[in-house]
Amino acid sequence: MTGTARVILVGIALSLVQWVEPLFAGDVLRVGVMDQQMVMERTKGGKLALEDVKGYSMTRQKIINSDEQDIKDLQQSLQDPNVKLTDQARQEKEEQLRSKMEAYQRRLQEFNREVQQKQREMVAEYAQKIAAAAKVVAQKEGYTAIFDKGNEAVIHIVLYYQPALDVTDAVVKEFDRQNP
Repeated sequence: MTGTARVILVGIALSLVQWVEPLFAGDVLRVGVMDQQMVMERTKGGKLALEDVKGYSMTRQKIINSDEQDIKDLQQSLQDPNVKLTDQARQEKEEQLRSKMEAYQRRLQEFNREVQQKQREMVAEYAQKIAAAAKVVAQKEGYTAIFDKGNEAVIHIVLYYQPALDVTDAVVKEFDRQNP
C-alpha cells in the first residue's frame, strides 16, 4: 500500500472514531477482527462455493489443454523433416496453425474473463453472507465493530490486534448456522 493510501485510511479511521465517540460517550468500545478468507475456507457453504469455482475453472482448463495439444501437434507436423509437403499444403497448414492460435488466444481470454467473473460473483455473494454472520456475532457478543484483518492479497486495514479479539471461529459457526 502506498504511503498516501495509508495516510488516507488512517485519516478516515480517525475521523470515524471522532464521529462515533460522542455517540457512545461512556460506553466501552469493543472491536473484533476476523479473516473473511478463512471464513470462506472453513464454512461448509464456502468450501462448496470454492470447489464449484475450482471445478468450473478445471473444466475450462481441460479445453485449453486440448487446444494447446492440437496446436503442438500441428506445429510438429510442420517441423517434421520426414513429412514432405507441397508449398500449397504447407501454406494451408501454416494458415490452419495461425487460425488455431488466434482461436486459442480468444478462447483463453474468454475463459479467463468467465472464471474471474464467476469468482467475483461468488466473493460478492459470500461477502454479504459473511457480513450477516459477523453482524449477528457482533450483536450477540457486544462488539461495536468487527474488522476484516485482510491477508497478503488485499489491503491490511488491521495492522495489529490481540488474538483474543479474533472472532473468526464464531463467525464460521454463525455462518454455518445461517447457511446450512
